[in-house]
Amino acid sequence: MRANLRAAGIPAREEDIERVVAEGIADRAVVFRALLGAAGDDCIPDFLSGWSLAGPGADGEGRGAAGAAAGPPQTATPSPSVARAQPEPARWPSTIAELAPLVRAGAVSPVELTEQALTRIEEDDGRANAFQLVLAEEALAAARRAQDEVAGGGWRGPLHGIPVAVKDLLAMKDTVTTSGSKVFADHVSDHDAAAVERLRAAGAVIVGKTRLSEFAYWPGSTNPHYGPTPNPRDPTRDAGGSSSGSAAAVAGGMVYAALGTDTGGSIRIPAALCGVVGLKPTFGRASLHGCMALAWSLDHVGPLARSVEDAALVLAAIAGPDPRDPRTRSAPLLAMAGSPGDPTEGLRGLHADLPGVRVGVPRDLHLAAPLQDAAARSWVRANRALEQAGATLVEVDLDEIHLLRQVAVLTLGVEAAAHHTPLLRAHYDDYGEFSRGRLVAAFTFSARDFLGAQRLRHWIRRRWDAACRHVDLLSLPCQPGVAPLLDMPASTDLTNLFNALGWPAISVPCGEGAHGLPLAVQLVAKPWNEATLVRAARAVEA
Repeated sequence: MRANLRAAGIPAREEDIERVVAEGIADRAVVFRALLGAAGDDCIPDFLSGWSLAGPGADGEGRGAAGAAAGPPQTATPSPSVARAQPEPARWPSTIAELAPLVRAGAVSPVELTEQALTRIEEDDGRANAFQLVLAEEALAAARRAQDEVAGGGWRGPLHGIPVAVKDLLAMKDTVTTSGSKVFADHVSDHDAAAVERLRAAGAVIVGKTRLSEFAYWPGSTNPHYGPTPNPRDPTRDAGGSSSGSAAAVAGGMVYAALGTDTGGSIRIPAALCGVVGLKPTFGRASLHGCMALAWSLDHVGPLARSVEDAALVLAAIAGPDPRDPRTRSAPLLAMAGSPGDPTEGLRGLHADLPGVRVGVPRDLHLAAPLQDAAARSWVRANRALEQAGATLVEVDLDEIHLLRQVAVLTLGVEAAAHHTPLLRAHYDDYGEFSRGRLVAAFTFSARDFLGAQRLRHWIRRRWDAACRHVDLLSLPCQPGVAPLLDMPASTDLTNLFNALGWPAISVPCGEGAHGLPLAVQLVAKPWNEATLVRAARAVEA
């Protein structure tokens, strides 16, 4: 570790190195090298496999979608646990899908919606600490433009005139993008991130940028520079991370949806802990241009929202290939209404019927500690809902879960350290103790370790492709229990698996645990099959 840090020119303090060693983090390299034999000598690194270009579900439909009976779109109804977190005026619906036709008809004003959002932020954010930056003047100007466009017959789709927020990891022209750090506390972006461009093109009103853990490198809200974000249900509990502010802003009723990023669960974890929906799309579904990287091969951008349908609508707005991000692919877009050439509300075919859909339920989650009882019951309830919607549950063996977790952790650490090396050289003391320690620890690993992890990643991908050949979805808990105490991290054990594979996954509220805190189930689909994923999520939600 010391030799690698010296070679990189990073002025690491001896006490930081000793802390990493004392915590046993450096031992991971030794443990990992013992695991590499599982892949065999003939396995290529994952980045050579071309997995994202084809494979099961690459047509964007899949067996479940093809076998499902057609039905009319239905408006998603948020679960009671979500609805309680977002008190709205009685005259206004609580979801984008319900609001969109009213905005289009002129019955609800984008200016009124935006004024209400800004008022709520002003009243509540002193406690919530969900926003890094509030853009009141810009938001009101955008709302007035949206109102004039809609009145003139220029309605752009379901997001037109709707107040939303974006994680402060995404660039917005002429605004400070801190990435949750002191290093970029005064960094003014000179461009919009691709996802921000697409929100603007859809007519959404961006009211501000939300808090995150430092450089998004922590599955909790802890931030040494800007403070933690309490859970909207219980301020002694954490909102989760790293998209903590986005989850709290949606759950607290400040905005109707928000963008987050997800490298090991950073959309799904805070969504689960705060009782909202969080959708991580297929790797390459949405462009990361203009988003501060954490780990190039694990990063995703996606929505947090009040309902499954709302999350799907936001994803439809930001999805699609982008020549500025070579990770994106020309996969079929989701069948979302309101897309160009289809000026209607809602999501086509978002019904809760799942005939012919087979849902894989892992026999063993290989967790170090068992699920909390309430989380286990929540998972059973979700699976029962899928069965009642017509799906068939099938037990599957995913015995490599523990190996894939290690691959995800090593890949994240090495890619993050590579990205941050120039910044660590120049700004070592500006990093908080925790993120600095994690980055220093990554220098324990060698290039051989990293390549070994990518070979193991590909080997597991092949085995899971085979294990899931006869299922359309997987069902797992999202978290082993309810939100931890404030400033404590959540678990990535059930989420980082699908960053390593790049498969789409969604966290859906499913009941409550201790102290009335939210619980959630996680559904996972094969690459490019978000259509079946959101339909199944709708069945759980309904």
